[in-house]
Amino acid sequence: MSLQFISSTEHTADTAGLVLANDADAHTAALDNVQRIDLHFPKFTDGRAFSQAFILRRRGFTGDIRAHGDVLIDQLVQIQRSGFSSVVLRDDQNVEHGKKLLSHYKSFYQGDAIHPQPHFAKEAV
Repeated sequence: MSLQFISSTEHTADTAGLVLANDADAHTAALDNVQRIDLHFPKFTDGRAFSQAFILRRRGFTGDIRAHGDVLIDQLVQIQRSGFSSVVLRDDQNVEHGKKLLSHYKSFYQGDAIHPQPHFAKEAV
């Protein structure tokens, strides 16, 4: 799954399907007819949204999970691997540089939210 970059202007104009607070339990969120879930990073050091996205993907949610708030390009690989499909970067972050960072790694040894099977297990099949 490729990470989609959304401008803050586009994000503001969008209507969200479901906005989960950082302290909301992603295990119990009602997902019926939800196309998009917004998860907020109040500070770049607050990683609860990573866990929420991962849980939502494990529950089978296939719609858009969007990261927004204090999101830095340094977090993009982890954002993508934990199940986010779109991101709104902080205004001072360079989107083009972020895209380059995502292209540094062609594959990963461990599984993630989208491809849970680890690399060594794929090779053994």
